[in-house]
Amino acid sequence: MTESIASKIATLRQQIQAHNYAYYTLDTPTITDAEYDRQIRSLRELEEQYPQYAATDSPSLTVGGPVLSSFSKVKHEMAMLSLGNVYSEQELDEFIERIQNRLKNTHELTFCVEPKLDGLAISLLYQQGKLVRAATRGDGSIGEDVTYNVKTIKNIPHTLQGSDIPERLEVRGEVIMPIKDFHAFNQQARDSDTKGFVNPRNAAAGSLRQLDSNVTAHRPLAFYSYGIGIMEGGNLAESHYQRLLQLKAWGLPLTAEVTLQNGAKGCISAYHQLLEKRATLPYEIDGIVYKVDAIALQEQLGFVARAPRWATAHKFPAQEEQSQLLDVEFQVGRTGAITPVAILEPVFVGGVTVSRASLHNADEIERLKLKIGNTVIIRRAADVIPQIVKAIPGSGVQKEIIFPVTCPVCDSEIERIEGEAIARCTGGLYCAAQRKEAIKYFASRKAMNIDGLGVKVVEQLVDEQLINNPADLFTLKAEQLMPLERMAAKKVENLLNAIEQCKKTTLAKFILALGIREVGDATAKNLAEHFLTLDAIQKASIEDLERVDDVGEIVAKHIVTFFRQRHNQEVIQALLAAGIHWPEIPAKAQQNVPLAGKTFVLTGTLTQMDRNEAKQALQSLGAKVSGSVSKKTDYVVAGAAAGSKLTKAQELEIPILQETDLLSLLKSYENHS
Repeated sequence: MTESIASKIATLRQQIQAHNYAYYTLDTPTITDAEYDRQIRSLRELEEQYPQYAATDSPSLTVGGPVLSSFSKVKHEMAMLSLGNVYSEQELDEFIERIQNRLKNTHELTFCVEPKLDGLAISLLYQQGKLVRAATRGDGSIGEDVTYNVKTIKNIPHTLQGSDIPERLEVRGEVIMPIKDFHAFNQQARDSDTKGFVNPRNAAAGSLRQLDSNVTAHRPLAFYSYGIGIMEGGNLAESHYQRLLQLKAWGLPLTAEVTLQNGAKGCISAYHQLLEKRATLPYEIDGIVYKVDAIALQEQLGFVARAPRWATAHKFPAQEEQSQLLDVEFQVGRTGAITPVAILEPVFVGGVTVSRASLHNADEIERLKLKIGNTVIIRRAADVIPQIVKAIPGSGVQKEIIFPVTCPVCDSEIERIEGEAIARCTGGLYCAAQRKEAIKYFASRKAMNIDGLGVKVVEQLVDEQLINNPADLFTLKAEQLMPLERMAAKKVENLLNAIEQCKKTTLAKFILALGIREVGDATAKNLAEHFLTLDAIQKASIEDLERVDDVGEIVAKHIVTFFRQRHNQEVIQALLAAGIHWPEIPAKAQQNVPLAGKTFVLTGTLTQMDRNEAKQALQSLGAKVSGSVSKKTDYVVAGAAAGSKLTKAQELEIPILQETDLLSLLKSYENHS
């Protein structure tokens, strides 16, 4: 009897999994919905009656699991990177040209072309063919464990089928809510007088991140694969496209629009075809993704800090609507940037209601010839950020937009440096708007990582005048924190411990935490590894800084300007006095640098190597590579279509090198040691 029950349960599971594969992957259902429901109901009844035969990969578990108090964290074994973007055919051509230059290959490349689904990126981990964990992308390094919720998504197989399945396989893809289901869900919400979702992407993200997976189970979510992360104990195809077909053969859903295309011409053709089909697709997409198909070439191209070099997204044109400009407010950002913000008559654009839009700076207002009262065209750039793209002349009762001369928050003087579009408050760390954002950034996970010092806590600390800058965090006492909202004794203790623990950091993270303009993770790390000490970074000239990988003239000026400010130095010294420290970075072995003391400027288009490769080659020989020509410049390397820098070099009688001269120079030092 027991054996027949076990056999019956196993048979039902196999049948249901086969039906799921036929319905969700092959799009060819083999039974009616009513019969499918009967089989699911029979399986659940048997599993409830005979709990000894329960299995974590049973298809019956799509009804949900226990209610969680919070999501646990998952560290991705391989980072889930984002994608770069192109917005035109020219930018696509430039993307492909960069790839070919890096590969030193002029042959036409084959691309795997996929729709860019507008949902939530997910990682699925299968071991021995069974789904054991699902995690969100998070920040790319650490995501949230959403296994219970993902197991409720009907087209995600709990057990893979077929042969040659790797022992460990991480599948990456997008969770979405199909458009038809999204509208039905919102209609049901309206009928029951409950809150719906603004767009399918928000619906997918909100549904998947429910602590109660039984809620997720009743949301019409779907999943589509787009790639593979880690893989152990198996063999995969050497083509990205063929790997996707392998996933499909194992039972994982794949969009029908995935194709192979040759070169830029094929990619653009696929782009226009998909753009035409966009309105008829069952899911929301906001563009198309091009991926170099050959895995060997992907591995050769590698990655930049946050994205692969071998893939990019081509965004579709944004949707546009008309509205009226009611007023303009001025906001102060973390770095003191004064940003004009348009206050608009609310209008529905690209799935959201827009009532505000950034005007960026005074130049943008002038370019648009914008006045309060104008009728304006609103576009959601890249389907995310609302923008005013045009003002209709003569529309509305017009009123000039007057840019303030003092900061709207602290009344400090507003400064606009010649050549820069952005005006900035000179209040620095004294400006309340910058103060809060500076401290939030300083405490953020990627910087000093002070756990428990969230946005609300920072705002309370600043509002209660307990802190005025990041250094004040290290003087906080328990008795100061206890009166704050939602601050129990244990939470206060944990926060003070986190503040104490963050004192042990790295030079790169400390530099990042200072919030210097345009100095992100990768640049901070490069600065630390190049200069080794904070003192050396603070004393570095613009020319010294330009020798650092990923630092150009503009970033170098930001760094020099930051460390030149007295109030910044006061805060830095206070932070060091509070006990912030990091391990010493060992100096690299000295190399022979035959071009030490020589300054080069690169201009125009190089054909044998790209500008960045030329810069790195010169820097490896000790040369400085500057972004501008001056009397201190020793050589200007002029490629095709060189412009004003070449003209200035000729005026200053600076030696001009052609690309062939540069290659000969580099070749002559190939064996330097």
